[in-house]
Amino acid sequence: MKIYFAGSIRAGRDDQELYQRLIQSLRYHGQVLTEHVGDPNLTHWGDEGPADQDIYERDMAWLADSDVIVAGVSTPSSGVGYDLGRAESLKKPTLCLYRERDGRCLLPMVSGNPETMVGRCQTEEEVLTHIRTFPLDFAANPR
Repeated sequence: MKIYFAGSIRAGRDDQELYQRLIQSLRYHGQVLTEHVGDPNLTHWGDEGPADQDIYERDMAWLADSDVIVAGVSTPSSGVGYDLGRAESLKKPTLCLYRERDGRCLLPMVSGNPETMVGRCQTEEEVLTHIRTFPLDFAANPR
């Protein structure tokens, strides 16, 4: 199974360590095409080598090639939102992971979308439970 993991890069790297652990967990279910999202050396400036158009083309190719999408949506990011919209148009099974925290709320464009599974969590263990079950649920019940 090919997995596209979306997480905030230029909108903030506050969840980078969590992304890294989630990506490690996702590897048990298949190939994570976007492992760089969890890389501790990746700053909020993003990939410093490729041009923006190259990043766009690469990421859209990965998105099209993926079987499932898993997105960290606790840190609002226009790039992640774009990925989610594109995933929906491609009819990709999508799991959005949202850690409930004081002062933050999940955007209704994510929580209100019937095509997107939302994993609401308060602890990292709850997040990892969603990671462990979503690819298996998808494999058992593909769209």
